[in-house]
Amino acid sequence: MRFTTPATLALLLILGACATPSADSLAENDPWEATNRDTFAFDVWVEHHIAQPVVEGYRVVVPEPAREGMHNVVTNLRSPVVLANDILQARPRRAAQTLARVVLNTTVGLGGLIDIASKVGIPYHDNDFGITLGVAGAQEGSYLVLPLLGPKPPRDLVGGLVDGAFDPFTWSRFPGRHELLTARTGLDIADTADRNLDQFTAIERSSIDFYASTRSLYRQSRAAQIRGEGGLFQNLPEL
Repeated sequence: MRFTTPATLALLLILGACATPSADSLAENDPWEATNRDTFAFDVWVEHHIAQPVVEGYRVVVPEPAREGMHNVVTNLRSPVVLANDILQARPRRAAQTLARVVLNTTVGLGGLIDIASKVGIPYHDNDFGITLGVAGAQEGSYLVLPLLGPKPPRDLVGGLVDGAFDPFTWSRFPGRHELLTARTGLDIADTADRNLDQFTAIERSSIDFYASTRSLYRQSRAAQIRGEGGLFQNLPEL
């Protein structure tokens, strides 16, 4: 899930600043841990009581092949953001893969509905400006959890804002743009929730401290992506 407000962010930062971080929190670069844990608990409640029932209904109503097709469309629409960051990171091989994927999937793959590129050996990789900043040497900053967004430390929060400028739908103007954006946002939320549910459940069941496990896995995933390894938990940030 991908929305928050400046007022919510400001309130979180104020509350976090008022808290006295423990030695463990400082060691984990998590000075706002108390506030983060409260926000994380809210996100978990939303996952259990809203997202999970919706996803279960979604899976009943929409057959798996259709869900896969919608996932392919969402992934294809994200290609301009991925390509821009591949180029900024001076990773020409990855940029060529992304460009080849978007051309193949948009044309032969019927607008991205079918992932032809993967079938011919051109795998998908995710990328964003938070990773670009990490490749350039920017530090993560203090760990931060936002309502409905999950982990968003300063580097990745700034990265998400910049990625919006890389998305052609942000600045292009054409008839039906608002309707298309609304449809894409809804499809993106449904697909993200569907893709995350099983992973979320598995991690929660195996964790003694779910918050600490999520924090560790998030950082491991982002570090792997910065190294160019893709990351095992690419979908973990959105609960």
